[in-house]
Parts: sequence; structure tokens; C-alpha cells
Amino acid sequence: MLVDMQNLRISFSSASGVSAAVRGVSLTIGQEKIGIVGESGSGKSLTARSILRLLPRGAQMSADRLTFDGIDVLTADEKKMRAIRGNRAGLILQDPKFSLNPVMTAGAQIAEAWRAHRGGGRHAALEAAIDLLAQVKIRDPRLVAQAYPHELSGGMGQRVMIAMMLAPDPELLIADEPTSALDATVQAEILRLIEDLVSRRGMGLLLISHDLPLVSHFCERVLVMYAGRIVEEVRASELARARHPYTRGLLDCLPALTHQRARLPVMQRDPSWMDA
Repeated sequence: MLVDMQNLRISFSSASGVSAAVRGVSLTIGQEKIGIVGESGSGKSLTARSILRLLPRGAQMSADRLTFDGIDVLTADEKKMRAIRGNRAGLILQDPKFSLNPVMTAGAQIAEAWRAHRGGGRHAALEAAIDLLAQVKIRDPRLVAQAYPHELSGGMGQRVMIAMMLAPDPELLIADEPTSALDATVQAEILRLIEDLVSRRGMGLLLISHDLPLVSHFCERVLVMYAGRIVEEVRASELARARHPYTRGLLDCLPALTHQRARLPVMQRDPSWMDA
């Protein structure tokens, strides 16, 4: 088991009081593909980032247990956390335009990640970066390695981000809305790429998304979050038969290509979901 999380709570203090963003989340992650779905603000990203202890300033985190491969994330010092972050667990962010360094070439950024975790000389790291670009199915990796982020398309930039995360050969890959800035066809390509890499390398995957059909296709288990809690956990293959009314509401709000609908329904929320 890579991650064991029990009763995770994350809150923020403000002038108006304490606001609970994550409320008693429990989950485990092994060498499997898990999806977390829910609306914006449901606590998906905070839950995932707590594994790496990369939370916004002012966040107050507690848990009965939060471990990564037996390491207590709650009490680990920064040296131990740096050994996990990037090295054993990689984080792919939403938009490469805001995640890549605009004044460094793609190859230099991947090579920097390689040297930070594996050491070696500049030339060897650059050759490793070119090899990683080839692994993420970039047709001319040497040319792309010399390009700056603004010269890359959204899909190409996301492939560079994935290559950077793969440089240390992590055991867990956290993908936080990795295709939200891409068009539909590129989304499918990037997710197939992630799926293939995770399977070939034997990694665990935590995929965060708003797209229920996408997650059901690429993951094995799906966790549905609402207002900082997991309200339902289902096998991805059985997502269409989910029972919780919130999950049903998310599914019913999706447009259908097979039959015409005059108007999409609006979700009717029940206060009891807050405590489900």
C-alpha cells in the first residue's frame, strides 16, 4: 500500500471563523488507478496535495493516520518530504503554461528534474530528458527539447510536464485535472499516454477530474466528493449504476449524444448530504 489516509481534515481560519474544506476523508492507494470526481471546491485537490504536504499557506491539517509507504506524512521533516515529493510521488498540474519555467527550454527543465533526483552530469541528464520526451510519444524529441514553453502547444506542454514527473521514476502519479486546458481529442491522447505509462511502470495513479465518463474509462475505482467528504466509492465499471443522489445528479446533468434532451436537469441538493 502506497498511501493510507484516515480521517483527514483540512481547514482555514479567517476573520469570519474556521472553514472546513476537507472533512474526515479516508482512502487507501496501492498500485492501482483511482479517480476523484466532484464539483470545484469539493476538496479533491486539497486531499491529493495533502499526501505531499503541499497545501496553501494557512491550511490546518490533521488526520488519524496519513502515511506514504509507511512514512508518517504528518510528522516527517522536510528532508523526508523532499525524498517523497517528485522523487517517489509526482504531481502533474492543470496548465503547463503556468507550471513550466518560461525562460528555460523544455529539455533543460526535464534535465534539471533528472539531476535533482538522480544526479549525473549535464550531458547525461539532457540525453535522459530527450529519451523521456520520446517515451511520452513526442515525434521529434531533440527539437522539442530545445523549445521554450511558449513555443509548444497545450498538448505538447502537458507531455513535457509528464516527462518531468517521470524523470525520478515515481511510484505514485497524482494528476490534478491534467487535461482541463486541452481540447477533447488531445485530452484522450494525454490520458491514454498516462494510462500506458502507469501500466508499464507499475505505478499508482490518482486522477482528479470533473469528467465522470473520462474517469470511469481510465480508472479502476472512483471516489465521489461533495463538500469536503467522500459520499460514495464505486468501481469505475459500475459508475453508471451509482446510488448516491449526488452522484446520480452529476450523471444526470451530462448531455447525451444518443438521445435528444430538451433541457438538462438542475441538481437538487439535500442538506443531509453534508453529513452523509
